[in-house]
Amino acid sequence: MSRIAACFDALKAQGRQALIPYVTAGDPNPQVTVGLMHQMVSVGADIIELGIPFSDPMADGPVIQLACERALSHNTSLAMILDMVAEFRQQNDTTPVVLMGYLNTVEKMGYETFVAAAKKVALDGVLLVDLPPEEGAEFTQNLHQAGLDAIFLITPTSTEERIKKICAIGSGYLYYVSLKGVTGGAMIDTDDVEEKLALVKQHTQLPLGVGFGIRDADSAARVAQIADGVVVGSVLVSALGDNASNPEKGCAQVVDTLSAMRQAMDTTA
Repeated sequence: MSRIAACFDALKAQGRQALIPYVTAGDPNPQVTVGLMHQMVSVGADIIELGIPFSDPMADGPVIQLACERALSHNTSLAMILDMVAEFRQQNDTTPVVLMGYLNTVEKMGYETFVAAAKKVALDGVLLVDLPPEEGAEFTQNLHQAGLDAIFLITPTSTEERIKKICAIGSGYLYYVSLKGVTGGAMIDTDDVEEKLALVKQHTQLPLGVGFGIRDADSAARVAQIADGVVVGSVLVSALGDNASNPEKGCAQVVDTLSAMRQAMDTTA
């Protein structure tokens, strides 16, 4: 059983939902990332999504775009990020780690080279936001053969036919984007999300994580009532960006935000 499947199974047995923080690897500098990963786990993060910085992150709003710029200014590469995962694994062999980014970065390394390196460092999953399921069969198969999960996005505009295709090819969990537009957008409407999740559940047994629009303990708790996982990104990345010259303070704000979310999610479980 994969770490991701084991994580969701354990949470389900406890009647709890996964807290899945996203941060951009290498932001505000590469020395911060691994320590922050351990800090996030210490306050209740169940799965960590590490963003791969990219020069044209078209699905992301200004907060994560700036995070990518900061990380790239320190020459943060995909190879460096895999090294970060390996370093994290020296102390933590249980928390799943997922890389989230854009196809170009993996193509540049080479699919086979990337999959082999990802397996070697005990990465758990990959989410490439611009890889359509219609074109992802070969890469997805390579991931699965290496024991890695291929995670896909479902959006409010996804048709039922497309949802079926995504459910057929995805593994680990599915990431439902709760809002139209880019990351860091408006407040989430949980009624709309619940209705769409019900449709997705007709076609899969995979856990459903929900992201975009989750920015505080209240919104995290509300989403936890209808989803298997709560993905939080922009509010954490914003804290790091606002304190780029004082990473310790930024990390402390990230930890405080996640701690409040975890408490709220567990209280309402």
